[in-house]
Amino acid sequence: MSDVTAAGLGLKSVGKVFHNLSYDELYKHETKNNEGKVSANGTMMVDTGKFTGRSPKDKYFVKQGPSEDNIAWGNINQPVSEEIFDELHAQVIDYLSGKDVYVADGYSGANPQTTRKVRFVTEIAWQSHFIKNMFIRPSAAELDDFTPGFTVYNAAGTTNINWEKHGLNSEVFVIFNIEKNVAIIGGSWYGGEMKKGIFTMMNYWLPLENILSMHCSANVGKDGDVCLFFGLSGTGKTTLSTDSRRKLIGDDEHGWDDDGIFNFEGGCYAKTIDLSADSEPEIFNAIKRDALLENVVYDDAGNIDYADNAKTENTRVSYPIEHIENHEPSLMAGHPDNIIFLTCDAFGVLPPVSKLSKEQAMYYFLSGYTAKVAGTERGITEPQAAFSACFGEAFLPLHPTAYAKLLGEKMDKHNVNAYLVNTGWAGGGYGVGKRMSIKATRSCVNAILDGSINKCEFEQTRFFKLNIPKQLEGVDTALLNPRNAWPDKDSFDQTANKLAGMFVNNFNKYITDNDDFDFTQAGPKV
Repeated sequence: MSDVTAAGLGLKSVGKVFHNLSYDELYKHETKNNEGKVSANGTMMVDTGKFTGRSPKDKYFVKQGPSEDNIAWGNINQPVSEEIFDELHAQVIDYLSGKDVYVADGYSGANPQTTRKVRFVTEIAWQSHFIKNMFIRPSAAELDDFTPGFTVYNAAGTTNINWEKHGLNSEVFVIFNIEKNVAIIGGSWYGGEMKKGIFTMMNYWLPLENILSMHCSANVGKDGDVCLFFGLSGTGKTTLSTDSRRKLIGDDEHGWDDDGIFNFEGGCYAKTIDLSADSEPEIFNAIKRDALLENVVYDDAGNIDYADNAKTENTRVSYPIEHIENHEPSLMAGHPDNIIFLTCDAFGVLPPVSKLSKEQAMYYFLSGYTAKVAGTERGITEPQAAFSACFGEAFLPLHPTAYAKLLGEKMDKHNVNAYLVNTGWAGGGYGVGKRMSIKATRSCVNAILDGSINKCEFEQTRFFKLNIPKQLEGVDTALLNPRNAWPDKDSFDQTANKLAGMFVNNFNKYITDNDDFDFTQAGPKV
């Protein structure tokens, strides 16, 4: 129970307030409220209803000064009026008022100089559990003196019945009011809306203070060398950064300031589809009491079938980072030595590893490329290119070049090396070639981390002008230049030219007559 009042929470009235519950207390509430089932090894399992992922088309910012001058408005950052926000905010407050509520307080950002204090008000225990896992957990003394700087009201059980009248996308809404430091959620039970919502706000706040916010994982070696891994879903970002020989700083969200790298979060949020102890032992072993599983399939005894996607392909687990044995307790480290951009190229034309110039790094960072494989959706018969600026466009309130300029400045200042690593196909595209083995990819990453790649002799590819090693320990030499691995060279040339054209067309949106931020010369040539 808590001595926080309804007025202190911004509610009209309140039932019981369950404030900053311990893991054991949350477990008891989840069990008592029948919010989930307990797995065979004691992990709580919940379902998130019909929403098993975020609802990006239902995310809005209140259009008002001064923030409206900073936001890159468009399909990603949609505007909503102050009047509509006020109406829905009142609805959320009415809905939560009088109820028993769960209140969770946490930090976003491990550097005390720039950390943000965030409060979450929810109506169910497992959402509070999710917050406890994902955000940095203040000490008891810090909680005694905790004054939130931003509040999220999660009223998942209410919807916007006037959405058509308001000109919105659906009855679901996720709205950020930057000036009032408030976000409201309605209609979706998916916990990731809260996690990515605060990440979105960090992506607004920090770059305005000349701090780069990044959608990447990070780890640090025993000698203090730091590596960042950028990549979209399915490229290996979590798997490759979770390395038994290096300490994990974090698996998803980081900042880069004058002191170095710092995690935004206090936990990890990993996909579990096809998870096994052999393929990803650290993540598999992190699933235990205090972790929280979402939308997994299990039998009557609580045994989980991680290969079963009957509910969703996006099965997930959140857990405190302490569940990873080899993690960096401070969640901070120095400036990075290496940056790796991960891509899963299902066209099979990008090399396993390329060393990038600073200009190429800017180009591939802004491109944020990966490819979806054929067969994942009906009617798709060939790979589909996917471009997401800065490898996280869905969470960027500012224009993507704002983040790219900061990256370039910091790379210059700290003499950082950048690489492109393809975890996708070789010897042909999807259905013809073979997926790059994790062993080969690990060899590429290890060569970057130990510096041995810098001793290699390099050559340049034709279409993408990428510098690639002629030989690399642990990688079949025939794979290093992707054209050599294709039996049909003409087919490779046609496919490479086609993908190069996709890159060029995508990058055109960053080119304006008076923009000096033009890295087209560093990109592929058609």
